[in-house]
Amino acid sequence: MEQDQTPSEKPGHPPAQAILHELRTAENSAAYLLPKLQSMKESNPHLTLLDVGTGSGTISVSFAKLIPDGHVTGVDLNPNILPRARAVAEMAGVKNIEFQQGNVYKLPFADETFDVTFCHQVLIHIGTPWDALREMLRVTKRGGIVAAREGDYETECVWPELPELCKFHKLMAGVMSAGGGTPTTGRQLLSWALKVGVERSQITLSYSTWLYHTLSDRKICCKFHYLTLLLVAAIMALMAVFSLAQGLSDQLRGGSLREKALKFGLGTENDLEEMAKAWEEWAKRDDASLAMLHGEILVQK
Repeated sequence: MEQDQTPSEKPGHPPAQAILHELRTAENSAAYLLPKLQSMKESNPHLTLLDVGTGSGTISVSFAKLIPDGHVTGVDLNPNILPRARAVAEMAGVKNIEFQQGNVYKLPFADETFDVTFCHQVLIHIGTPWDALREMLRVTKRGGIVAAREGDYETECVWPELPELCKFHKLMAGVMSAGGGTPTTGRQLLSWALKVGVERSQITLSYSTWLYHTLSDRKICCKFHYLTLLLVAAIMALMAVFSLAQGLSDQLRGGSLREKALKFGLGTENDLEEMAKAWEEWAKRDDASLAMLHGEILVQK
């Protein structure tokens, strides 16, 4: 997330919110792009890919693994997160990658530099996302791809519907709007691409859902050869739940979300503490789940 990334104090010890972001990979956050990336790699193994708003770098690193003979560049507005991204790449043993500071409105690259230009959860935070798309198109080669995936806060659903979590939903949308972002970005991606002059025939639109849920939602299959995969998936689901709850609780008690909520008058200190406690309660519930629809576009330049 380019515009609102929590800096890591130490590259090896990210804060809870960054840990939540680090559950993101190309496989779970860019599945809509992967078939096209694979076909492009077959005709050109030396692909160049730009990840705008790289954050902790986990999506960038997974892209680098998918194109081992290519090269990935990750840029982020916040220079403080880049040491963590480099540490993530080093821990993964990935060499075909680099990170640098960059602004999505003025990317530090020449025209037609990259085969693929990608962003995830960046446009939702900025004031004129169509200008960002225009800049991403500029640095993309003719015949290349611009890809974007963004959430849509009005489609978020949570269970159980604790009153404080319903308040939190309104708080998040309010903070985003007050900061110049667009809570309904996911559904507007197509219109923004058309706004910058892209032909409709060049755009592929899709939607997918991000889901957090607990172990009890999973039914363990008795077939032995599936057991390991099911356990890994269940553990990742549980990690996501606790990372989400802990990350949001931390943000409500002392992070940038708290600062913005108080600054914009969207909640009192007591309100924020009640929301933090509700997230902690939610994480302990066997019936807890949260999902949000995400819009996705592929633009063939």
